[in-house]
Amino acid sequence: MGLLGSPFDSLLYMLLGVSFTVWFTLLLVFIVVPAIFGLSFGIRTLYMKVLLKVFEWATLRIERSAKEKKHLLYKPNTNGIIAKKPTSLEEELKEIRRNGSGQDLDSSSPTVHGPSPSSSEFAVSDVFYFSRRGVESIVDDEVTKRFTAEELESWNLLTRSNYHFRHISVRLTALWGLGLVIRYCCLLPLRLTLAFTGITLLVVFTTIIGFLPNGRMKNFLSEKVHLMCSRICVRALTAIITYHHSENKPKNGGICVANHTSPIDIIILASDGCYAMVGQIHGGLMGIIQRSMVKACPHIWFERSEIKDRHLVAKRLSDHVEDRNNLPILIFPEGTCINNTSVMMFKKGSFEIASTIYPVAIKYDPRFGDAFWNSSKFGMVSYLLHMMSSWAIVCSVWYLPPMSRQEGEDAVQFANRVKAAIARQGGLVDLLWDGGLKRSKVKDTFKEEQQKLYSKILVGTHEDRGRS
Repeated sequence: MGLLGSPFDSLLYMLLGVSFTVWFTLLLVFIVVPAIFGLSFGIRTLYMKVLLKVFEWATLRIERSAKEKKHLLYKPNTNGIIAKKPTSLEEELKEIRRNGSGQDLDSSSPTVHGPSPSSSEFAVSDVFYFSRRGVESIVDDEVTKRFTAEELESWNLLTRSNYHFRHISVRLTALWGLGLVIRYCCLLPLRLTLAFTGITLLVVFTTIIGFLPNGRMKNFLSEKVHLMCSRICVRALTAIITYHHSENKPKNGGICVANHTSPIDIIILASDGCYAMVGQIHGGLMGIIQRSMVKACPHIWFERSEIKDRHLVAKRLSDHVEDRNNLPILIFPEGTCINNTSVMMFKKGSFEIASTIYPVAIKYDPRFGDAFWNSSKFGMVSYLLHMMSSWAIVCSVWYLPPMSRQEGEDAVQFANRVKAAIARQGGLVDLLWDGGLKRSKVKDTFKEEQQKLYSKILVGTHEDRGRS
């Protein structure tokens, strides 16, 4: 038996060796080498077009089945919110009082309806305003829905879809099963190999570059290594990225701010240019990567205790920006991930440091895979597996013209203006809410602000009556 088994084992080992050789050769020739030079054979674009055709067929099949069975096919709103005209508290109260009294609020003459609501400090009809706003906040919660996955209008053949469309027909079920095999048996192993290759090369090369003396050569090699490894990692997600207005790319010594949907926002931007990263020091694999990166490039990492010290953070960032030879700092002012539909409040810290900001808008196409990271639901490892088992990551990046603080404008106003520009360019909803509400309760200051506005109206009415 030993003699018979020996030739079989040799043949098996030979086949395995040939398979691995062919696998890594194809990987090197068609993915790694093009990534090093920033080239593309157009395979990913062709793959995206094929997927769109498949999605279109599946959608038509689902709609046809719904019509045959006389079922309503629910499609959510594009942005997921109820559109309301922006009005002030005073204007809304005025409208409610006018409707309740049957006359204009500014009219002071009594009628058969009784005295004008404006002649009293408080009108019972005011209660309806606050009651209505409370119900609206429950029905159409602008904050909580930003921390859940974006609803799709059509099914993308992923098991994580909210709908069980795969049970509609045999052909649709077979197509879904084929997609499952392709994603988990073909794409996932390839992507894991690429991710391992990109991370390993990053750690090894940045560690070696760290031993070189500071100078132009070290900076040049560091930038090339960061670009190469980022592009390999981007291909590990089958990412198809369209960059717009590259002439506005951030310059050295500047601060780049962008809306935040996912941890991969970093490699999406880093595959088109080099940035100095800012963040907290981690342990494990992430800590190894951070320590190797900072040897080759002046990234800014903080200890957990240091990151709470606003003055220390501002000092480190300010020192970095003052040196025009340093790479631009990449900051996500929202401080948390939002679900690709909105932009929430920007923290003012980075807008206090620099008078010029380079805004960047990032928008993902959710049809191919949901890039949003719900950190309260998924850990980093499960999230990355979730991403690598999607069809692809398709997104657009817009480099906006640099924006400077205007005369008489404080940091908060500057931050809001930059945020509005990013939201407008990316087709996102501009919200004033703090992303910190993802993990904490509503601050008392928000409640007090509405109370102050209402009391100001009452006090103003009382003073106006006294003057008259």
